[in-house]
Amino acid sequence: MDATYIDLTIRLSLALLLGGAIGIEREYRAKEAGFRTHFLVALGSALFCVVSQYGFGVDLKDSSRVAAQVVSGIGFLGAGTIIFQKNVVRGLTTAAGLWVTAAIGLACGTGMYVAAALTTVMVLLGLEVLNYWIPPLGTTTVELNFSAPSRESVKKFISQIKQKGMEVHSYELKERRLSKEEFLEANIEVKAKKDFHTLEILDLMNDFSDVTISAIK
Repeated sequence: MDATYIDLTIRLSLALLLGGAIGIEREYRAKEAGFRTHFLVALGSALFCVVSQYGFGVDLKDSSRVAAQVVSGIGFLGAGTIIFQKNVVRGLTTAAGLWVTAAIGLACGTGMYVAAALTTVMVLLGLEVLNYWIPPLGTTTVELNFSAPSRESVKKFISQIKQKGMEVHSYELKERRLSKEEFLEANIEVKAKKDFHTLEILDLMNDFSDVTISAIK
């Protein structure tokens, strides 16, 4: 074996640390894949790379085959984190994070420590620092559930939401009965700017005492 046990330990340990660093950031953001998932992806990728280099003997000419399968195989894990729900795609950043974490693990497995460390710093820089300084662009979809005593109250509430610069994408009304009281339960989707804050809608509660918001997603 060309690599010493110390060298192998450094490669695998660095993959664990760098992958775990990205995982901690994702854990802080309460994303689907957190610390454990990311360090396992990085560590597994590094081990695959080490095995492809030294696990099949010195006569193996193409040691990149196993490592190449990691690139395509990680796609299945990333695809599992992507969710398409009600015309909204979620989990793309998490999937991309797993993909680049696998690349960092491969870099550690081949001994490219500087490249792995620089990539980790760039990933954290992009996820945290640049995300903080660059103003949010585009729109996001917000799902709002609320109840109101009449259709007129619902119309006024939606009209006020539009005045706040939000666009109503779809809505659904259901009639409910509680004891002798009848009311309407509304489920609407609105398009808002990515810097939207839920307090903007909650502030409307001061103007609509007969409207009760049950959930904002």
